[in-house]
Amino acid sequence: MKKIALIILAMCAEFVTAHAQHDSKTLNVTKTPAKVIFKQLMNTTDLKNQEITVIVVTIAPGEVSGAHIHPIPTVGYVLEGEVEMNFNGKTHRFKQGDAFYEVPNQIHKGTKNLSSTKDAKLLVYFIGPKGKPFIAPGH
Repeated sequence: MKKIALIILAMCAEFVTAHAQHDSKTLNVTKTPAKVIFKQLMNTTDLKNQEITVIVVTIAPGEVSGAHIHPIPTVGYVLEGEVEMNFNGKTHRFKQGDAFYEVPNQIHKGTKNLSSTKDAKLLVYFIGPKGKPFIAPGH
């Protein structure tokens, strides 16, 4: 499963152009707003009206993101750095090259950049019904 997620993320990353943009409707939980780098509506035999969104999240040195939920399935990949996350009721630690999955609608209490000198960067992939937000305020 981890290999499949990495392949999908790599394919999306290669498809991205220099026209990366920020979606102004997105909830910001870090100092640097997440950049939506890819969005595509899927209408295939198996995927009706499903939207794929890929973002890059930059977390400043020592920063801890705000609490939030992801209403749709979430797969992430650590591009740079090392982070500690609390989601799905557990604390997890991920370093560059690690991938992770978040169950929809579970509280994500935050992501902490463990470096005090360098940004951490995550490539995050979401798939869900067209127009459904991929992030919402935490409880």
